[in-house]
Amino acid sequence: MAKDPSFDITTGVDLQEVDNAINQASKEVIQRYDFKDAKIEIDFKRAEGTISLLADTDMRMRALFDVIQSKLIKRGVPVKNLDIGEIIPAGGDTLRREVKLKQSLDTETSKKIVAAIKEQKFKKVQAAIQAEQVRVTAPSRDELQAVIAFVKGLDVGVELQFGNYR
Repeated sequence: MAKDPSFDITTGVDLQEVDNAINQASKEVIQRYDFKDAKIEIDFKRAEGTISLLADTDMRMRALFDVIQSKLIKRGVPVKNLDIGEIIPAGGDTLRREVKLKQSLDTETSKKIVAAIKEQKFKKVQAAIQAEQVRVTAPSRDELQAVIAFVKGLDVGVELQFGNYR
């Protein structure tokens, strides 16, 4: 065997599922009585990975966010990958909130994962940051399984995905 077994640690959300959740939330908002005659907007910018919410009162903004969050959970989108912005005043007595979707591991999160793996002192396990992912290699597949089990128990602020297991 020329190369050691390895796997990649990444993160991300399924944008199609987010789109479906936003569509479901929009339909629910139209039919709900507490949103009747209210200025409500939900805008999903797929290319930028952001959801813009607009509401006319603070109570409606919180209710709107709760509707979207529940739809995302039902569609299997990890809520940990949402970077929820502050509610800021917008023009015309409305409020705006930006929600960014974390599509890749940032440098700080990658460093936390690598440091945690090295701190555990697994035998001959190497972890390296490669752009927006962490590649873990070891001579034994059993060691890799132990690393996956350990990393699943970590709380790094995003939902981790494991791929390219070879």
